[in-house]
Amino acid sequence: MLGNLSVIGKLLIILAAVFATGGAGVALGYFLRKKVAQAQVNSLEAKADQMLTEAKNKQQSLILEGQQKAVRLMDDAKREEVRLKQDLQAEKQRLEKRETMFDQKLIEFQEKQQKIVEKAEQIQKIKQEIEAVREQQIGKLQEVANLTRDEAKELLMQKIEETSKTDLMGRIIKLEKEATEVYEEKAKSIMVDSMQRCASSVAAENTSSMVSIPSEEMKGRIIGKEGRNIKTIEKLTGCEIIIDDSPDSIVVSGFSTIRRQIAKIAIEKLIADGRIQPARIEEFVEKAKQELALEIKKAGEESLYKMAITGIDPKLVNIVGRLKYRTSYGQNVMNHSMEVGYLAALIAEELGLNAALAKKCGFFHDIGKAVDHETQGSHPEIGHMILKKFNMEEDICQAALTHHHDKPYNIYSSVAKAADAISASRVGARRDSYEQYIARLEDLEATANSFPGIDKVYAIQAGREVRVFVRPNEIDDYSAFQLAKDIAHKIEQELQYPGEIRVSVIRETRVVEYAK
Repeated sequence: MLGNLSVIGKLLIILAAVFATGGAGVALGYFLRKKVAQAQVNSLEAKADQMLTEAKNKQQSLILEGQQKAVRLMDDAKREEVRLKQDLQAEKQRLEKRETMFDQKLIEFQEKQQKIVEKAEQIQKIKQEIEAVREQQIGKLQEVANLTRDEAKELLMQKIEETSKTDLMGRIIKLEKEATEVYEEKAKSIMVDSMQRCASSVAAENTSSMVSIPSEEMKGRIIGKEGRNIKTIEKLTGCEIIIDDSPDSIVVSGFSTIRRQIAKIAIEKLIADGRIQPARIEEFVEKAKQELALEIKKAGEESLYKMAITGIDPKLVNIVGRLKYRTSYGQNVMNHSMEVGYLAALIAEELGLNAALAKKCGFFHDIGKAVDHETQGSHPEIGHMILKKFNMEEDICQAALTHHHDKPYNIYSSVAKAADAISASRVGARRDSYEQYIARLEDLEATANSFPGIDKVYAIQAGREVRVFVRPNEIDDYSAFQLAKDIAHKIEQELQYPGEIRVSVIRETRVVEYAK
């Protein structure tokens, strides 16, 4: 507190303290304190006045600064207003100019439209005049030629057809060659490459199986007393047991490969056991069926493993295994299916398709042949039903259904059909008897000879080609071209054959003259 007083005030306080012991000191102290308080009040008032003055000065400065800012803002606003008015005026002038131009264009368009309407009316009048002149000319021509309009048109068309027949035939042949030559060459290249990369065995299956026996005495034991053993075997297996003079062997005959295999396994087990009697025969036949069931499953698994096909239902694997004991024209169906699968994959790779899917389509195309004759329907229908049951892909199901159709389901069905034809038609794939071979050639010649105007027909190249000689005075060049198509279509509709058959129609005119 003393730090805030002046030097005189401090001295007075000290003196008051010195004389504080007396009454005079008290009065003096009071007086001094009053003076000190008055000095303090004066000092505070001075400070307040000073602060008030400073605040007023600052206020005046802020007011002046605000006024200056307001003036500047008003100047900016006025300048902006002037600029906007100028822009609006320019935009207004531009719009007025565009409106004027639009009015001019509209007037020009209306004038042009009117001119077009006038020209259209003129054209219509000229057209009517031309039509009238044309009708007059046609009437005059009909009077001169003594023909109606339709009769003249028909006569003209006949003349054009007669004069252009040869040119038309040549043009058709040229267009077809141009359209198919490149694709046929590419298809042949793909087929040849696929066949060269796939090799399979020839047909060697037949309707009988040989069973070796240790001695001639065993034949009598197999026959049994009054033939009861051999009759039991034939009854249980459904096969015929042929015991002749062949040394050390007997023959099991039957059309069912599975039944023959069961009979063969049962007889081999009976010979090894030595006790041949009806009760033992029945027991060993049942064991043979169980053993064959295991062999069928194993065959299915092995074939699928070789084809690199996975994720197949076990029941479908057993059906696949039965193909090992099925034959078609002497060709083992299992080997045929695997071969078709390989060929389909090779063809698909050349065409840029899914080789794995094509392989499945080819492998499962004949799955319907695994079922016995008790199931009704053709093998494509049965195969389609089986594959549908096991939820196979639609392309695979359709390949099994349509691989014998003229128009397969899609490209994968076509690939499977082509691979099937290659496998079935290769040399040694199937075995035909002499009678069947001759009958097939005769049917082929008879089908081609059923058309009028044909002189001679020859089936050559083992039935792969038909050469048809026509009478030139009855069949012209254009008709010969159409005749070849008709013969090929009839062969496709009526005959069954592996691969394809080439139809060659030959029209030959010979002119002979002698110089004397």
